Amino acid sequence: MTAPHADYGAPISYLVLEPGVPVYTSDGQPVGQVKRLLAAPEEDIYDGLIIETPEGERFVDGPHASDLYERGVVLDITADQLHHLPDPTPSPAALEVQPDDTVKHSVGDELGDLLRRAWNRISGNY
Repeated sequence: MTAPHADYGAPISYLVLEPGVPVYTSDGQPVGQVKRLLAAPEEDIYDGLIIETPEGERFVDGPHASDLYERGVVLDITADQLHHLPDPTPSPAALEVQPDDTVKHSVGDELGDLLRRAWNRISGNY
């Protein structure tokens, strides 16, 4: 929900959002500016924003910062709710799951894997 009578410009994608763009709450209050975008564009994942406010940096989750415009970002929270946003924290290292990392959930899964490996050996697909 955008603030009434505001001219934020045309809607934009997170892919072109620049640092320094002003940030507003759903009730139209200016609260800071975009410091950094948290995204993985190659996977089309928009995680959120780190915004610079007078009280310090705050992390805004993507769903709360989805109204992106040329001249402003409009959050779906009010100025009163802004104080409850978390400080940004370092992201955990990305992990890649390997086939051997999967957990077997039942005897049927283990039996199925055993039979699949046996069939692959018999058929020469190993």
